[in-house]
Amino acid sequence: MISEDNEDWSNDAENSYSILNAAKASIWFHLFLTVLQVIKVYSEDHTSRAVEVPSDITARDICQLFILKNHCIDDHSWTLFEQMPHLSIERTIEDHESVMEVQSGWGMDSHCCLYFRKNYAKYEFFKKPLDFFPEHMVSVSSESNGIMNHSQLIQTFLSSSSCPEIHGFLHAKEHGRKSWKKFYFVLRRSGLYFSNKGTSKDPRHLQFIAEFGDSDVYTLLSAKKVYGAPTDYGFCVKSNSARDLKLLCADDEQTRTCWVTAMRLFKVRTASLSLGLIVRFVPIRSISENSLVAMDFSGHKSRVIENPSEALSVAVEEGLSWRVTSPHREPIHVAQPWFHSKLSRDEAQKLITQQGLIDGVFLVRDSQSNPRTFVLSLCHTQKIKHFQIVPVEENGELFYSLDDGHTRFTDLLQLVEFYQLNRGILPCKLKHHCARITL
Repeated sequence: MISEDNEDWSNDAENSYSILNAAKASIWFHLFLTVLQVIKVYSEDHTSRAVEVPSDITARDICQLFILKNHCIDDHSWTLFEQMPHLSIERTIEDHESVMEVQSGWGMDSHCCLYFRKNYAKYEFFKKPLDFFPEHMVSVSSESNGIMNHSQLIQTFLSSSSCPEIHGFLHAKEHGRKSWKKFYFVLRRSGLYFSNKGTSKDPRHLQFIAEFGDSDVYTLLSAKKVYGAPTDYGFCVKSNSARDLKLLCADDEQTRTCWVTAMRLFKVRTASLSLGLIVRFVPIRSISENSLVAMDFSGHKSRVIENPSEALSVAVEEGLSWRVTSPHREPIHVAQPWFHSKLSRDEAQKLITQQGLIDGVFLVRDSQSNPRTFVLSLCHTQKIKHFQIVPVEENGELFYSLDDGHTRFTDLLQLVEFYQLNRGILPCKLKHHCARITL
C-alpha cells in the first residue's frame, strides 16, 4: 500500500519529469521550425560537440541546450564564452546575444571558438555590488548631482535616466609601440576616455577611446607573455568594425574586475535601449550555497544540527559506520565533482579563475609535493589560497585534517561537507565547486 506522502512524492516526481520533457520538447520544436546551422562548442577538457541550432539562437538558449543534454543543474552560472586564441583573448557572451552574430565577425580563416563552462561571477555583482565596484572607483556622473547610492548601483547602471561613472588609473599600450603608459581613465555612458592632464576630468583634457554600441570588452589570457603588459590583469576593448585592440592593464584583479564588469553593464544597457530589450535580474537561490544543512535522523523526528561540534561528531560517527559497511575499496572522494586528482597548482589557479573569482569557489586535488596529502584550493577576496589536507593516524585508523589534527574527518567527502556548513579555520565557507564536464 502506498502512503499519502509517497503519492505526493510520486506526483511531484511525475510533474518534474513532465516539466523537463516539456522544456526539451519546446527546444526541439523550435529547432524543427527554423533554419538550422551547425555550431561547434568546446568544454574545459577541450572535448567538443557539434549541434544543429536555429539561426536566431541566443547564448542563453545554447547554455540551456547543453544543460539539458548533460543533465546539469541550472543555477544560472553556466556561460558561453567567445575565445580568440590567435589574440589570446576571451569574453563572456551575454545571455541575450545572438550566437550567429558573434560568429559572423570571426572571418573564414579564424581559429575562434565557443566554450561552455561555469562562471560563478557572471551575475554575482547583482548580489554583492560593493565587491565588484570599490567605492573609490565609482561616483555620480558629471551629468547628475548627489552621492551614489550603492544599494541601487546596478539598477543605476541599467537606467536610461542616470548613470554612474567609473574612474581610476590604468596602463595603456601605446599605439604602434611596445611600451605601456599609465593614464587616468574615465568611463561614462558616452564612452571610455583618458585624461592627458593628470586626473583632470575637464572635457578639454579627456580624449575619447571607445564607445560600447559597437565594441566588446575581452580579458587578456596572457597579458605579460603575449603583450608585454606590466601585470597579468589585462583586458581590451575590441570594436566589431575595426581590427585594432585598445589594450589596457590594471594593477590588481579587483580593479580589472571593476572595469570589465562596468563595461559589460554599459554594453547591456546600450543593447537594451537600441533593441528594446527588457533587462531583468531575478535573484536565484543558489543550490550550492544555501541548501546544505547538517541533519540528525537518529530519533523519531529529524532535526537540524546547528552546533558545529555536534555536526562534526555526527559526521565522524557516520564515516566510521560507512567504513565498516561499505564494500567499496576505491576512496569515496574520487567520484566527487570537486576532486580533480593530479591537477597542478597553476592549473588549479587557472580553473578557479576561469570559473569565477568570488568567495567560496573551490576544488580539491592531489598534492604534488607530498604524495600522501591533498590540497584544498579556495578563492577568497579574489585571491586563490591553498590549504594542505594532512592525513592523521590514530589507533590504526586514518583521518584527514586541515588544522594539524585538531578537527579530523574519516574521508575527504566529510571534510568538504563540514566546511560547506562551517568556516572553521578557512577564510570563508566552501560554496561553489569547480566542475568539468565532457560534452
